[in-house]
Amino acid sequence: MSEDDIAALDKEVKKLKRIASEWASQMHDLVEDRLPAAYQEIPGIAQSTFDACKAWADASARLSAAQKG
Repeated sequence: MSEDDIAALDKEVKKLKRIASEWASQMHDLVEDRLPAAYQEIPGIAQSTFDACKAWADASARLSAAQKG
């Protein structure tokens, strides 16, 4: 993998981490501000948070493997 490819993957990892953090923030806001009344929102926000974190973890693993060569 070229240096440009690694740099692009690093940029993607950072973007995915930001997205995961935004979903985690939404989950936090739900817990802190809207529960128990908004309990119906839990599955959707939880799944989106999980998916975003999984996407970050997968990209992070690819980056780590690429950096090791």
